[in-house]
Amino acid sequence: MDIKIKTALISVYHKDGLDDIILKLAEHGVVIYTTGGTQTFIESLGVAVKRVEDLTGYPSILGGRVKTLHPKVFGGILAIREEDHLSQLKQYDIPPLDLVIVDLYPFEETVSSSVDEQEIIEKIDIGGISLIRAAAKNFNDVVVIPSSKQYSELYKILNEQSGMATLAQRRYLSAEAFKVSSHYDTAIFNYLADDTQQKGVFKQSILQSDELRYGENPHQTGIFFGDLKEVFEKLCGKELSYNNLVDIDAALYLMREFEHSPPTFAILKHTNPCGVATRVTVSDAWDAALAADPVSAFGGILISNHTIDLVAAEKIDKIFYEVLIAPHFTNEALHLLGSKPKRVLLKLKKYPLQTQMFKNLLNGVIMQDADLITEGYDAFVVKTKTIPTDDEQKDLLFAIKCCKHLKSNTIVLVKDEQLLGMGCGQTSRIDACRHAVEKANQYGLNLEGAVMASDAFFPFPDCVELVEKEGIKAVIQPGGSIKDQLSIDYCDDKGISMVFTGIRHFKH
Repeated sequence: MDIKIKTALISVYHKDGLDDIILKLAEHGVVIYTTGGTQTFIESLGVAVKRVEDLTGYPSILGGRVKTLHPKVFGGILAIREEDHLSQLKQYDIPPLDLVIVDLYPFEETVSSSVDEQEIIEKIDIGGISLIRAAAKNFNDVVVIPSSKQYSELYKILNEQSGMATLAQRRYLSAEAFKVSSHYDTAIFNYLADDTQQKGVFKQSILQSDELRYGENPHQTGIFFGDLKEVFEKLCGKELSYNNLVDIDAALYLMREFEHSPPTFAILKHTNPCGVATRVTVSDAWDAALAADPVSAFGGILISNHTIDLVAAEKIDKIFYEVLIAPHFTNEALHLLGSKPKRVLLKLKKYPLQTQMFKNLLNGVIMQDADLITEGYDAFVVKTKTIPTDDEQKDLLFAIKCCKHLKSNTIVLVKDEQLLGMGCGQTSRIDACRHAVEKANQYGLNLEGAVMASDAFFPFPDCVELVEKEGIKAVIQPGGSIKDQLSIDYCDDKGISMVFTGIRHFKH
């Protein structure tokens, strides 16, 4: 059944958007109970209020920690509008409260902006969250507005329905209230919990979401939970799809490895980099990246760590791509590339950094720390008599960065900071090696003097035997096989250098 809003309790932290609601409540003659700063705000609008302190007989105490926690408040919210409860309200002089409006202390905002734990703890709302839960529980008789995001729903009730709220509306708002309260509690837990407690429970809550056209395939639904605007600005192009976002994520985490490098360009397909190169200009980096696999680049995801200028844009514009990402575009480049309305241009604001990864499998969720380690020269341990040259070391570092972002089993071949060939997602390491060599040969790329990187150790010397015949001069791998010495001995015999890192980068 519908209920008429006759009384309201309002206690909010932020007052934005509340003025229209207050004026509508006053127009309908609703009696308003309120506290502190909310009282001052409402009275500034020329609307009379009743103080909660006068209702309870107690002032706000303990520095404002206790204002509304009282039977005369919660009795008015939790009372079922039936004879027994109503008679008790009358006995104890408790007014029934038909509407509760709360905007919680900004706990998450404080965590993100402050390192002062006492300040953060003081932003844990106790009274507000209790009011929300009480009103949400009693949705049969009470309308709850748990945040300013629900003001439009309340305004509709007041403006179009003369303050009469339907049961369906009250139930909907109750669910919204518990969504707010559960998210708030999750944020507090994730702030306070130590590593052991975090590992003992899976708690994630993101309130913002975007419905996608579909999921991985048209028969699957897809939703993104998060705020894409924090990461990039979409300058033009069609709506981003589920697969676009998966590829964009892979592109950004790859390019994070080259964030402070000279102009670097990468081309990805199905999350795997098929072309990567570092050069003096973005235009040259694009040429070198494209040369590694111009066929796979069709319909790919493109990313640069430097500004896209007109010279680079004129070359990029000649192929079909899904998404192009860069920290900046010159006006001329943007005008040219933006002329094709379906192609997406994204201006990167910041590289994302998730410290944990999770996905659902079996009847639960699996979680792990994100692979945020990238080896530097200090991790290189030369295991052969031949020591890699400075240029070879630079290529080995470049290769291991690329290798980390390819599906296992993977092999990467690099020369002059250009990906020449890669084999990824293979069921055997030698197949990945063969595929990498075939890719380079297919596009006429000379492997003489190149280097090889592997995401895991070599159980047999077959991979180094294969690439030695192609002219590879240096190899980097994590090491750790009981048969490591076989590959080392082969390299020593052929004058090839081999470097161990001690770090494996499996990516399934």
